[in-house]
Amino acid sequence: MTRTPLAALHRLVWTALMAALIAAGAFLHFPLWGVPFSLQIYFTFLAGLALGPLWGVGAVGLYILAGLIGLPVFAGGRSGLAVLLGPTGGYIFGFLACALVMGFASRVKGPVLWTRGLIWGLVAILAVYVPGVLQLKNMLGIGWDEALTIGVAPFAPLDIIKLVLAIVTQRYMSRSRLLPT
Repeated sequence: MTRTPLAALHRLVWTALMAALIAAGAFLHFPLWGVPFSLQIYFTFLAGLALGPLWGVGAVGLYILAGLIGLPVFAGGRSGLAVLLGPTGGYIFGFLACALVMGFASRVKGPVLWTRGLIWGLVAILAVYVPGVLQLKNMLGIGWDEALTIGVAPFAPLDIIKLVLAIVTQRYMSRSRLLPT
């Protein structure tokens, strides 16, 4: 099936929109039990689910590129190479893998199945945490216990909730025919 130029433009617009939403998610944060609750990973899950693996990674790549060129899109309004090479940069790179993995969950047209979305979603969360914790540990010179306590324990329950919300959102958008084709 050949895609029309309008369909290609539609997909590009969705990719840019998802990149912008990931950036906005960095600013939408709330202190919850002393842990910053942001929506970055929610929009990263949604980018993969809504756009598939290739375009989902493209949206995250566009987000990272925006931060690299100096736009204040990373958490706390930060930008630049120093953020990516700093203690939390591994999580940002993990977003690429997250979108890719979530894209595999939505390879079938229509609403993502709950079991499929949750299984791939847990893998996607690991895809964020593994490079994130590795870089956090190495940059701060701390042990595994401390790195997991700082970089995973406070966020994991909230990220599972965001995963469920992303699946709900994709299912709604798919049924409403809002997703790109």
